[in-house]
Amino acid sequence: MHFMTALEAAWHQRNSLLCVGLDPDPAKFPAHLQGRPDAILEFCKAVVDATADLVCCFKPQIAYFAAQRAEDQLEALIEHIHLAHPDTPVILDAKRGDIGSTAEQYAIEAFERFKADAITVNPYMGRDSVDPYLAYPEKGVILLCRTSNQGGSDLQFLDVDTPRGRMKLYEHVARTVAEDWNASGNCGLVVGATFPGEIARVRELTGDMPLLVPGIGAQGGDIVATMAAGRTAKGAGLMINSSRAVLYAGRDEDFAEAARKVALDTRDAINAHR
Repeated sequence: MHFMTALEAAWHQRNSLLCVGLDPDPAKFPAHLQGRPDAILEFCKAVVDATADLVCCFKPQIAYFAAQRAEDQLEALIEHIHLAHPDTPVILDAKRGDIGSTAEQYAIEAFERFKADAITVNPYMGRDSVDPYLAYPEKGVILLCRTSNQGGSDLQFLDVDTPRGRMKLYEHVARTVAEDWNASGNCGLVVGATFPGEIARVRELTGDMPLLVPGIGAQGGDIVATMAAGRTAKGAGLMINSSRAVLYAGRDEDFAEAARKVALDTRDAINAHR
């Protein structure tokens, strides 16, 4: 299934714009999982199974798996999501960005090894570094635009001269992706919840293009402002990510139930402003 088709179905059939980020930190796991060789997989599976009916997608962050030599557990986790929750798309949060020949290998890694439904990509090396991902027309390619970290302003908020006139660099990225790179309709953009004014500007520039919005919860992003700035006319168009607030809602054996409660509360808070 096309990533965008699956995402739109999840938005409406599950009544959810919530994306749960899977950033497993073994130091924060409950005691009964500490020291187990499969702890990352079992922790993430429990969270996934407890929250799958409440989300529009899951977003595992590859660094948290690679740092623990747990890429095999990432493969197994994505396989589990596809088998147990087949209508739930998976975004591999890898933020890849490299020259074309290397990007081809990263695309193979994401889409053929891990079998992710989408990947986050850094566009700042230009079109030829993104083409290998766009060559998979049914996979989502979600490009960094206006990121949630404060240092993003160092570059993304610079004024630049473009063929379309003078604008902020992040605005140029948004327009370029929407107007030039999205021939297969499989592109999205990352815009942080910490910058609702920029969310509104990106929505203005890109129409109904899906936006992955990190920064809710631990980073302090505001749901009300995010929804006002970024929702489409149909009350969708957003993947609002929460990671740590959901994953580590509980530290005991009932951690998955605690994760579900926070996910449910977050989904309902989002829906109150759709």
